[in-house]
Amino acid sequence: MPSPRTRGTALRQRLAELRGAGTAARALDARALAALAANPGCRRRAILDGAGVDKAALAGALGAPSVFGQSQFALTRGNAFEAKVKADGGAELLRLVHERLDPRAEPPRDGTVPDLSAQGPEGRVARTALALREATEAGGWTLLDHPLLALEVAGSPAFLEPDAVVVHPDGGWTVVEIKSFPMLDGSADPAKVGAAARQSAVYVLALEEVAARLDPAPRVRHRVLLVCPKDFSNLPTASAVDVRKQRAVTARQLTRLTRIQDIADTLPEGVCFSPELPAGELTAAVEAVPATYAPECLAACELAFHCRSRSRAQGAVTALGRSVRAELGGLGTVDDVLAAAHGEAGDPDDPAVAALRRAAALRAEALETAGPAAVAAREAVCP
Repeated sequence: MPSPRTRGTALRQRLAELRGAGTAARALDARALAALAANPGCRRRAILDGAGVDKAALAGALGAPSVFGQSQFALTRGNAFEAKVKADGGAELLRLVHERLDPRAEPPRDGTVPDLSAQGPEGRVARTALALREATEAGGWTLLDHPLLALEVAGSPAFLEPDAVVVHPDGGWTVVEIKSFPMLDGSADPAKVGAAARQSAVYVLALEEVAARLDPAPRVRHRVLLVCPKDFSNLPTASAVDVRKQRAVTARQLTRLTRIQDIADTLPEGVCFSPELPAGELTAAVEAVPATYAPECLAACELAFHCRSRSRAQGAVTALGRSVRAELGGLGTVDDVLAAAHGEAGDPDDPAVAALRRAAALRAEALETAGPAAVAAREAVCP
């Protein structure tokens, strides 16, 4: 039996072949990881993200380009706001953490900002872990600016970079997420706050793995700090967000992800997802991996438009949403549903089939009853 190191080397070589010769792996960030965990049954996204394939370029080469990404203006504004929040050694950021999350602690008068620079992602992860340990042992307030964390996802490491992590005087660790959307009268867009919470939950999981290697293990706080512009100004304000639910859901879903090695082993030799390939060959490669499309993918995956068109062409009921798919039981296509509703197929004792036939009967009865009235009304308006 090959050793874990040998299997790891073979997997990395296989993933490099799937990306294409000379193509660097695209990093899997927390936002993509949160989206991946939201659809753990999609083998296509798992292998593409695990291999580091640029899905935006892949979608464009397939003729179904994505609409993801921020404008240059939004990126510039966000970077400027983050720099303002972290200015003067992070004094304002530490003040917000103290005010919102730890008011009983001593005020942060002279916080420490350690240097986290190192060679390569593995070096930065190790340097971050060392800085966290040193800050925990030293006490006082410490701000880690853009630390790098590692989280194993489906047998492959994902490197994650939160905006900041703060170490409290009592040794606790807090994730800080800085966003450029406004907080109006103390509240922000719930959808955006929810997305930030799911992203922060991924960072909390990665921090917990670092804490577990220390003795005693520091407490990773499950209330994160969300920092946003106040009202219509560029002044920072903050809110504490409890991510316990998002953390539990994400942890459970990540454990259900199919291992990347298992997916790679099922692919034919020579399969490659390089956008430089001819369209026909690239389409065949993508279709070699099953996808689990749902309308929610449109807000989370660059390949959503391609998968949606394929799902519709196949008549898959998943294109109508997960709730509809769950109600239909073993009926997987629209043709199956229509045949069952019309009494042409399906087991009458199946609850889904029985419900469909009842709905079809009610619809026919309603149309039969409304038919003459509708004709009379139309003739009255247009004689």
